[in-house]
Amino acid sequence: MNTPLQNDLYLRALACEDVERTPVWVMRQAGRYLPEYLRVRKQAGDFMTLCSTPELACEVTLQPLDRFPLDAAILFSDILTIPDAMGLGLYFAAGEGPKFKNPVRTAADIKALPVIDPADKLRYVTDAVSLIRRELNGRVPLIGFSGSPWTLATYMIEGGGSKDFAKAKGMIFSDPDTLHTLLDKNAKSVIAYLNAQVEAGAQALMIFDTWGGVLSPENYRNFSLQYMAQIVDGLKREADGRKVPVVLFTKNGGRWLSDIADTGCDGLGVDWTTDLKDARTLCGDRVALQGNLDPCVLYGSDENIRSEVKKVLDSFGKGPGHVFNLGHGIHQFVNPDKLAVMVEAVKEFSSKRIDQAH
Repeated sequence: MNTPLQNDLYLRALACEDVERTPVWVMRQAGRYLPEYLRVRKQAGDFMTLCSTPELACEVTLQPLDRFPLDAAILFSDILTIPDAMGLGLYFAAGEGPKFKNPVRTAADIKALPVIDPADKLRYVTDAVSLIRRELNGRVPLIGFSGSPWTLATYMIEGGGSKDFAKAKGMIFSDPDTLHTLLDKNAKSVIAYLNAQVEAGAQALMIFDTWGGVLSPENYRNFSLQYMAQIVDGLKREADGRKVPVVLFTKNGGRWLSDIADTGCDGLGVDWTTDLKDARTLCGDRVALQGNLDPCVLYGSDENIRSEVKKVLDSFGKGPGHVFNLGHGIHQFVNPDKLAVMVEAVKEFSSKRIDQAH
């Protein structure tokens, strides 16, 4: 697995090293907006078969790289593989998103949950990582990922998605000790899972805290951030003689960016509700920043997309430490040609900016 990287811009940017241009990749870049993905999804029959068949997961991971000149690949999987491996019975209802047959609601439910062994229940993920890494053959780095302990807990307690998270947030106030037990088990499982991904060939890691932003500042620190910090402390941070950077992303977490940077992570994902200029002011040069174009910009004209890309680059300003991305996942109904416009604009404008700086 020591094939030299032909393009290491992404890893260098996360290390806040000088780069020739700003690297770019997109959250959910392998997914439903691509017709080639939809063909493979149909072939698989259902989403979980697609996720759990390494050859198919590899095929869809590589599809966006064959279409766009992106600077990183991200493993095609789902954030809910860990609770599924714990026995909660993940399934996908048509038009409704993920659901669990066996949600956890009581102290007894949570006490009975195992800390997962990735080699046992999640071998299909690490097999996919190994296969993707081999097939990439050094083209770009491969990102592994997991959901955050709090985000996993919301689905595990609610039994699926939620608008108000009444059951999960209710447990903060009705039985916080039991919730902490669940979050600790999730954190230990995530550490084992991400370390297994690194051993299988992942060259960077990302933790998606999709629902951290629904918490109050105090509860965010106690029930989300401290467990992400626990994960950062427990991760294998070097492989193949190179650092394995870790990026944390809390959607709607702009007000806590300085606290998140204190975890010792290498990068922060920033959504579109925070200007990168403000994020840099909060974080200084402690971490790289990833983001943060509003995904809805890709519904606009080519001219507007180029204009909005330039605004994001201008907001970050000069200096190293920026990975261009959307502020959340790409939408299902975006025309892929619009993503091509965005990627080309990032390359054009960021190359000019660096040329001018020299």
